[in-house]
Amino acid sequence: MEDLNIRIGGRAGRITFTRPQVLNALSHDMARAIRAALDEWRDDPQVELVVIDAEGDRAFCAGGDIAAVYRSGLAGDHEVGRRFFADEYRMNAAIRDYPKPVVAFMQGFVMGGGVGVGGHASHRIVGDSTQIAMPEVGIGLIPDVGGTWLLAHAPGRIGEYLALTGARIGAGDAIHAGLADIYLPEEEWPDLIRRLENTAELSLIEGEDAPSAALQTRDLSAFGGATMAEIIDALEKAGDGDTLKALRRNSPLSMAATLAMLRAARGDRRMQESLSREYRYTYRATAETDFLEGVRAQIIDKDRSPKWTADASPEHVRAILAPLGEAELQWEEYA
Repeated sequence: MEDLNIRIGGRAGRITFTRPQVLNALSHDMARAIRAALDEWRDDPQVELVVIDAEGDRAFCAGGDIAAVYRSGLAGDHEVGRRFFADEYRMNAAIRDYPKPVVAFMQGFVMGGGVGVGGHASHRIVGDSTQIAMPEVGIGLIPDVGGTWLLAHAPGRIGEYLALTGARIGAGDAIHAGLADIYLPEEEWPDLIRRLENTAELSLIEGEDAPSAALQTRDLSAFGGATMAEIIDALEKAGDGDTLKALRRNSPLSMAATLAMLRAARGDRRMQESLSREYRYTYRATAETDFLEGVRAQIIDKDRSPKWTADASPEHVRAILAPLGEAELQWEEYA
């Protein structure tokens, strides 16, 4: 397809994002195409590993292409978003559970939907330009695509910090947080990919010393609060104005739901449990949350002044994360 170059090169299945003009944003069709390629190669003896990379130096994938979800939701059609999120999450799970190695080369912006592709690979390579973030609370959503699972397994309170602020981190912090595995200068990536195609030999992936991880020594104890109110109170007492400013830009409902989901994800045995919980939020997102207003303010009109109105009470958080009955995301094929 036009936005992806899917092919077999030597002993590797190759998936390359090819829409750098829009920072390789992930569309619904792209999510389905990635999943279809993985299914096709699962039992293909010619494909011994999968390499996922991207054209352009600005982004591996800067997020999901949610314009269609926004437009349909605004018109009262909530099914477009529900189908997109369901197919995207099944693709995320397919990458994580893939029986063959998946090697992701993640340069530039790796955000939202990009984390859902590269962040679940078995071998995650980052470089000097890499900037990873899960900034969904800024558009009235939550860190989905398995983001609550990944962030729940970050050391200490890094997961809460990244999820609630949407902060961007570089290669060193990404490795420390468990969102990446290997640092390698980007000029070395093309040669490594060629050698992986020729040999499928994973021992060729030899990283170098990663840049320092600032988060390793940062005091994030305020994010241990049981509620958003407790976290904000602790930050106020610590005089952390920059972090408070970041939190005050974001949807109160999104942050409250994210905090609940992150804590719940720590008890999940499989990522699919976290994805199912995320789907409960995104299934309801265009009808019952700040999502449409957040997209309007940040992406459509770009006035950066969202008017958050969704109920952020504990009761509404519980309601928005309640099981969906017959609409629950199904995982029979991964059982």
